[in-house]
Amino acid sequence: MLKRLCDTLLALALLALFTLPWLCISLAVKITSPGPALYWSDRVGRNNHIFRMPKFRTMRVGTPALPTHLLAAPESHLTSIGELLRKSSLDEIPQLWSILKGDMSFVGPRPALFNQADLIELRTVSGVSDLVPGLTGWAQINGRDELPISEKVRLDAEYLRRRSLWFDLKILWRTAFKVASQDGVAH
Repeated sequence: MLKRLCDTLLALALLALFTLPWLCISLAVKITSPGPALYWSDRVGRNNHIFRMPKFRTMRVGTPALPTHLLAAPESHLTSIGELLRKSSLDEIPQLWSILKGDMSFVGPRPALFNQADLIELRTVSGVSDLVPGLTGWAQINGRDELPISEKVRLDAEYLRRRSLWFDLKILWRTAFKVASQDGVAH
């Protein structure tokens, strides 16, 4: 209950703060590539329910809905500003909407793509699927895109065991440094 209240208040504050950047990024995406500014991705939420998660579009229209590491030559699918948006994590700003809706939290396991059956199965077996997915999480600050799936799930399960307000604050603090240094970001 407290976590949900904190998520809502922080999301509202950040939405107010990021209104102008949101508009500028939307315009930049529209100007630099054909297609919508937002990409709505089918993601796996709490208890394996599917929800639609928005991100600023960083890939060309028609790119297969696969994790980046499974794309052949992923850099060839990026829009001209896609790499910048990903490295700076600015593509994640629209997920504040998912946090407001309650589909996501600020801290939790990153929501899997609907077709990541191996990740979904391991999270279900370990109990991680009981958690609301997050904008950031313990696995993200311990490797982000570079971790193998089994290690992500191990770290997600560790978060499940250790979760608390203080642990969430620690993860948010470390996330800020990771994002600033662009540490662990794949194209």
